Amino acid sequence: RYFLVGSNPAETKYRVLKIDRTEPKDLVIIDDKHVYTQQEVRELLGRLDLGNRTKIGQKGSSGLSRAVSAFGVVGFVRFLEGYYIVLITKRRKMADIGGHAIYKIEDTNMIYIPNDSVRVTHPDEARYLRIFQNVDLSSNFYFSYSYDLSHSLQYNLTVLRMPLETLKTETTQTRQESFDIFEDEGLSTQGGSGVFGICSKPYEKYVWNGRLLEAVKDSVHRDWLLYIIHGFCGQSKLLIYGRPIYVTLIARRSSRFAGTRFLKRGANCEGDVANEVETEQILYDASVMSFSAGSYSSYVQVRGSVPLYWSQDISTMMPKPPITLDQADPFAHVAALHFDQMLQRFGSPIIILNLVKEREKRKHERILSEELVAAVTYLNQFLPPEHAIIYIPWDMAKYTKSKLCNVLDRLNVIAESVVKKTGFFVNRPDSYCSILRPDEKWNELGGCVVSTGRLQTGVLRTNCVDCLDRTNTAQFMVGKCALAYQLYSLGLIDKPNLQFDTDAVRLFEELYEDHGDTLSLQYGGSQLVHRVKTYRKIAPWTQHSKDIMQTLSRYYSNAFSDADRQDSINLFLGVFKPTEGKPHLWELPTDFYLHHKNTLSLTQTRRSYTYWWTSSVLKHLPLPFDEVTCAKNRRKLTVKKFHKYEEEIDIHNEFFRPYELSSFDETFCLAMTNSTRDFMPKNVGIDPSPFTVRKPDETGKSVLGNKSSREETVLQRKTAASAPPPPSEEAVSSSSEDDSGTDKEDEGAVSQRSTPVKVTDTGDNTKLTENAVQSTKDVYGVNLSDVPSEDDLTIYARFVQLGQSQHKQDKSSQQFCLKHNLDKVINL
Repeated sequence: RYFLVGSNPAETKYRVLKIDRTEPKDLVIIDDKHVYTQQEVRELLGRLDLGNRTKIGQKGSSGLSRAVSAFGVVGFVRFLEGYYIVLITKRRKMADIGGHAIYKIEDTNMIYIPNDSVRVTHPDEARYLRIFQNVDLSSNFYFSYSYDLSHSLQYNLTVLRMPLETLKTETTQTRQESFDIFEDEGLSTQGGSGVFGICSKPYEKYVWNGRLLEAVKDSVHRDWLLYIIHGFCGQSKLLIYGRPIYVTLIARRSSRFAGTRFLKRGANCEGDVANEVETEQILYDASVMSFSAGSYSSYVQVRGSVPLYWSQDISTMMPKPPITLDQADPFAHVAALHFDQMLQRFGSPIIILNLVKEREKRKHERILSEELVAAVTYLNQFLPPEHAIIYIPWDMAKYTKSKLCNVLDRLNVIAESVVKKTGFFVNRPDSYCSILRPDEKWNELGGCVVSTGRLQTGVLRTNCVDCLDRTNTAQFMVGKCALAYQLYSLGLIDKPNLQFDTDAVRLFEELYEDHGDTLSLQYGGSQLVHRVKTYRKIAPWTQHSKDIMQTLSRYYSNAFSDADRQDSINLFLGVFKPTEGKPHLWELPTDFYLHHKNTLSLTQTRRSYTYWWTSSVLKHLPLPFDEVTCAKNRRKLTVKKFHKYEEEIDIHNEFFRPYELSSFDETFCLAMTNSTRDFMPKNVGIDPSPFTVRKPDETGKSVLGNKSSREETVLQRKTAASAPPPPSEEAVSSSSEDDSGTDKEDEGAVSQRSTPVKVTDTGDNTKLTENAVQSTKDVYGVNLSDVPSEDDLTIYARFVQLGQSQHKQDKSSQQFCLKHNLDKVINL
């Protein structure tokens, strides 16, 4: 037997699972429904140890040995032999939402369950195991013990605010079916000291280990089931005069029709699209960590492939294979299924921002635009006008090449109109700042205003062809606009708008770039090629060579490694199940029929071509049907009663862990990215506000982007000054090859570019270096060994030459000149 012993975080309650190892192919798990105390579980394990020793009284051989310590069960999987159990053996805290910790899986362990004595070996088992382990669970898989990551914050907090009377009636109905017997735990006699809690079923589309838990979800207690999402999770702290505001970004990747770039395009027959990702930005005041008393706000947007039957043939080995429409769909059947799902989850309006090219010499991307327009036009005929799908086409690639058009300004206009239509979620009534400092934009805001706050109704769906580079920049601009409204609604800024080159926007931009890079690696095989700085036209010149490398990396990945990754995703998600006597996964010429169920069986009922939505969904619009209180949705909820002093509902014990020895250095809230420490310039002086526009050269990280290595940082700092100032200032422009250190007023003086330092003799080298070192120590007091450069000698010489050639009058002016020129030389 294997005995799986699980505990709550406070280690006061334990449950035990018994796994039978004598079955060669079946999974036999017995859930002991009793809740043990620490003393009881020790006694149980002691008895098992004593009773299973080879000889009674023999101390050397134990009857019970610990196989592994873990933080959770990912699931159970079987190929052609017996079952494996997948356990999380290492985790790292990535975010905190209202005291609920979100962890990233760092390492896992697969253990074969059946004993060697009953094992029936199969020659292909090892190959399936290798393919399964090709899905790296340590890269961007996230879980939480107490927070439902598959749902949005709006859903979680809306469900939590259901009236108490409803909960009490639900409790009496589900008491007989529930695993927990309140009488055994002494709760029924407590009268008013009980606390009601709700547990909702996860949204299966974003759960990646659903198939792995299928074998046990009906036979074990729900506390054993740990649902995992795939995508991105990042959190940063925005300090507003000492007030901690946590900005969190969570991206949930869909587990349906999932795969790699060229192998999964368009949609399947059930309306699930490739590369569908739901991105949610959550903002809350961390000084009050309670869902009921704190201030929380969120905004959700979606990206996904164009919902049509289309694909690209990669056998031609071209960087951009031709786009082909696979099936004629005159009644937009697949698009109807997709938008029906979106209306059910998000409500109306559904806004499509299509960034695909509109004008091309040879039809490529335009094929998709034309088909999507036709599909949306057809579907909108039958929807009520107030709930019609809004379609916004904008050829972002064309505008980027134009020198007259500012791409981000245009995106900002689109973002404002989108956020006004959908609104955003906030769990408290409007702050008094909207009355004291009224803003005209605030009154035009859409969404749904309720007594407890505001709800987001509808969603923006952004797409280009790959849904990677252009899409990420567009989503960032919409997110930046929504962030301003969120800050304004919590009373933190006086007007709902944020400017570039402020600490707050730099922090938010870095979060979005990490988010874009992560999703791009998962789907395309490389990081982002075009970033926000590329479209702002302030990217350093070193970025161009990086872009070329990312393009090559993406091409290599698509050509050579994507097929193996697709096989492993199909196996991990249970799309393909190995069966004796049937073709193996590596023998299939295509996985098309695995993802399109209608190729294997005909559906009994055909959907209407005109009434293409689910009838119950339309009744409740603009509200999303999933959040409406109705009998169908109540069946997804489980109600549980706790004692009010239990650890599970005591947020102080959960968050601060008073029974553990901890150090401040390891505390997550101190280690996370901080706007004051990481983004605010050290010479900030009297203005520490994160909403003040700074010059690009005032802080390192604003222009640097990534914080990878010191050499890269220095290299980028050399080009940092070539960035143009923010739009609010006068533009002193220079091209990316030009050096901003060349002052135009010094044209009569010695030019940096026209007089390079010529060093010919070795003796001169030494002499020049010694002179440079001495002059610098005398005048500027700088340790030259700290000046980073590829050619220190040239830097030293030019540094001294610039200082001494321009001012020879007195030491103070010389000191000023050297100080002024050190940065200029480093920029060269």
